[in-house]
Amino acid sequence: MTPEAVYLDYAATTPVDPAVAEVMGRSLAEPDGVGNASSVTHVFGRRAAERIERSRAAIAALIGAAPEEIVFTSGATESNNMAVLGAARANAYRGRHIVSSRIEHKAVLDPLQRLQKEGFAVALLSPDRRGRIDPAAVAAALRPDTVLVSIMLVNNEIGVIQDVATIGALCRARGVLFHSDAAQAAGKIPLDVHAAPLDFASITAHKLYGPKGIGALYVRGEARAHLQPIVFGGGQEGGLRPGTLPTHQIVGFAVACDLAHHSLAAEDARLAGLRERLWRGLATLDGVHANGEGAACVPGILNVSFEGVEGESLVTGLRELAVSTGSACNSASAEPSYVLRALGRDTQLAQSSLRLSFGRFTLPQHIDLAVDAIRREVTRLRALSPAAEPARRAPDGVTGEAGGPGQEAWVRFTLHVREGVVNGALFKAYGCPHTLAVAAWVAERLRGRGRADLAPGTPAEWAQALTVPVEKLGRLLVVEDALADCARHWPEQG
Repeated sequence: MTPEAVYLDYAATTPVDPAVAEVMGRSLAEPDGVGNASSVTHVFGRRAAERIERSRAAIAALIGAAPEEIVFTSGATESNNMAVLGAARANAYRGRHIVSSRIEHKAVLDPLQRLQKEGFAVALLSPDRRGRIDPAAVAAALRPDTVLVSIMLVNNEIGVIQDVATIGALCRARGVLFHSDAAQAAGKIPLDVHAAPLDFASITAHKLYGPKGIGALYVRGEARAHLQPIVFGGGQEGGLRPGTLPTHQIVGFAVACDLAHHSLAAEDARLAGLRERLWRGLATLDGVHANGEGAACVPGILNVSFEGVEGESLVTGLRELAVSTGSACNSASAEPSYVLRALGRDTQLAQSSLRLSFGRFTLPQHIDLAVDAIRREVTRLRALSPAAEPARRAPDGVTGEAGGPGQEAWVRFTLHVREGVVNGALFKAYGCPHTLAVAAWVAERLRGRGRADLAPGTPAEWAQALTVPVEKLGRLLVVEDALADCARHWPEQG
C-alpha cells in the first residue's frame, strides 16, 4: 500500500494482517515447516499434518462447521467451481436443473455456463431493485429435476446480504443441494453453516486479512457423497481436492479466521460507523444513489452511482484513492456492472458507480479524504459535461456537438471565429479519460484554422499522439463529428 493512496478496495482483497504474516514467516523458516503433510512416515510430515489439522479446526470454528467438513482449495473461485460443477455432475442421474441468480460472482456464473454446454438447464433469478433474491422466487423456480441451488450470501459489489436461512430451509425440505458463495461474508458477519442450512459454502483467506492462494469449501458431512472432484491426481482432502497442502498458507488462513472470529462484533460496529460517515458526506451531492439501499448489507461496502459522470474518468481522477468501479474480476473492462444492470440501473448510471470498501486498517480520516476527493471529481466532471449548460451560439462564432445524453461520449466545441479563422476554442465533454484528453488536445490546436481545414488531423492520428487504446478509437469519432458539426454551422460572414 503506497502512502500517497488511501486503500478503499477491501472487497477486492484485504491487506494481510501483520500477525498472519508473522506466523506464515515462521512456518516457512522453522523446521516444522519442512515436511509434506502427506508424508506421515516421518516426523516432519506428521508435524505438518498436525499443524494443518489444528488450522482446519480454527477455520471451521469461524463458520460453525466441523473440522472434517473443511476441504482446502486455492481460493473461492476454485471452491465455487468445485461446488457447482462437482455437485451438478455427481447428481446428473437425478436431474439436470440448477437455480441461481443473475448477480452471482463470475466464479459461479461461468461454471453454470459450462454446465449448460453439458446439457444442464439453468434458471437465473433476478433481484429486486435493492439487490435481494426473494426466497419465494427460489421456491417457484424449483422443479422435480432441480439438483442444486447456488445463491451467494453477500454480494461482492453491493454488499447485500441474502436470506440464505430461508432459502436453505426450503431446499432442504425439497431434497435439493444448496451452495452459497460466502467469500464476502466469512469473518464479516456471523455465519453458522449448519443453522443456515448449507450443504456447501465457499470461503477464501484473502478476503479476511489472510494470504492469497488459499481458501476452503465447506462440505456438509451428509453431502460429501453428492460431490465429485473436478481436479485429479492424488488422494488429499478426502479425495476431493488433490495436491500438496501449503502449510504456511493454511496456518496463515487459520490465524486470520481466529482474529476475525474474536473481533467480529466490535469491527462490525466500527465499520458501520465509517459507512454512515462516508454516505453522509456523499449524499449531499445531487444525483447520488446508494446501490442496495434499504436492504441488509455488510458494513464494509458502499456502492454509489453518480448521475452525469463517466465512471472511468471519475476513477482516473481519484489519484489519492484506490477504489473500484465494480468487482475486481471485471475492473479492467469498461462495461457497466451486470450486477447494477440487474438491479434496474440504466447503462450510464451503472457505469458511473464506485465500490468503496474498507476494513480493519481504515481510519475516519481516510473516509473524510475520500469524501473530499470524490466530491471534487464529481463536481469537476459535471461542470465539464455538455449537460452542465445548454448550447449557445457565440455572436462571432459557432457551436457544434456530437453524441448526447445517455451515450458513451458527448462532445461540444464552441469556436470564436474572426475573419474566417478560429480565434479561440472552448470544449465541453462527457466520456472516458481518452475522450476528454483528445477533446482538450484538439481544442488547443484549432486556433488559426479555417472551415476547410478545421480538423487538426484524423482520429487515428490523435489516438497515436495521445496513446489511445485501439478499442477507444470509436469514441474519438465523436470528437471528429463535433468538429464536422461546427463546419456545418460556420457563420456566413466567416
